[in-house]
Amino acid sequence: MSSLFESLKDSLRGSVLKNESMAAHTSWRVGGPADLFILPADRDDVLTALRLLQEAHCPWLAIGSGSNLLVRDGGIRGAVLNLANLRQLQFQANGRVVAEAGLPVTHLIRLCVEKGLKGMEAMAGIPGSLGGAVAMNAGAGGQEMAGVVTEVVLATPEGEVSRTATDLSFAYRRCELPPQSLLVEATLSLTVAEPVELQVIYRERLAHRRQAHAVGGANAGSVFKNPTGRQAWRLIDEAGLRGASQGGAKVSERHTNFIVNTGTAKAKDILGLIEQVRERVRACQGVNLEPEVKIIGSDELPARDEWI
Repeated sequence: MSSLFESLKDSLRGSVLKNESMAAHTSWRVGGPADLFILPADRDDVLTALRLLQEAHCPWLAIGSGSNLLVRDGGIRGAVLNLANLRQLQFQANGRVVAEAGLPVTHLIRLCVEKGLKGMEAMAGIPGSLGGAVAMNAGAGGQEMAGVVTEVVLATPEGEVSRTATDLSFAYRRCELPPQSLLVEATLSLTVAEPVELQVIYRERLAHRRQAHAVGGANAGSVFKNPTGRQAWRLIDEAGLRGASQGGAKVSERHTNFIVNTGTAKAKDILGLIEQVRERVRACQGVNLEPEVKIIGSDELPARDEWI
């Protein structure tokens, strides 16, 4: 693995770090270290990194802003690729928008509204990067990414490939990306509309989200998916879990589908509280809540001689 680290350092224009704490790269501010943390400078760097990782048989995963991610306290074995530097954006004719995966969704939506492009304004304020938003089919206010994505570009160890939205099999809060590929670009199809009208919707949704989501601590947004015909926050509230806590993790008093890091939480506290909520809701309501956040990593640190 040391030779892989050196190869990555020598071959990439971006940065490569060892044993990087994932708490610094997730909105929950928890998580153990990743063996390797790679911040490619651009898409050429991404392809080079994937090729070297494949040759070294090193497992990897990609992250954006870490806003919908829980990393266990033992961290991540293998490599993490952070696509934050991939932020190119093109506005083309007839409402067509081409954007790279690292572009913050909040920035993209604001610019689309300003240009009079309709289709994402009700999602104003959703966190994260475009790549993550597409991968989880993020949505709010009756809109979701599946409604605007027409095509994506995927990076693989063999090069870039294009796929249509149909190929991704979008469903509620998920899509299917091919194995050993990561999304580096998405093409969106929006509708030309009156900017002033879009601004009204945008500002209303942004104000609502800021008010409802002002939960007073580090969090990852909604923890659970809404079951069909139900609201997760209401099920949690009716189960008497508003304000429930475990270690430094607490169910928000303001929005019960949020779990807040009060400042001292470990990933194990959040995981324990997630299971507590699921068990109580299942017992009280007969509903099995499914996590919306992605949970990754190991529970325990490896032995010292296993480190890079």
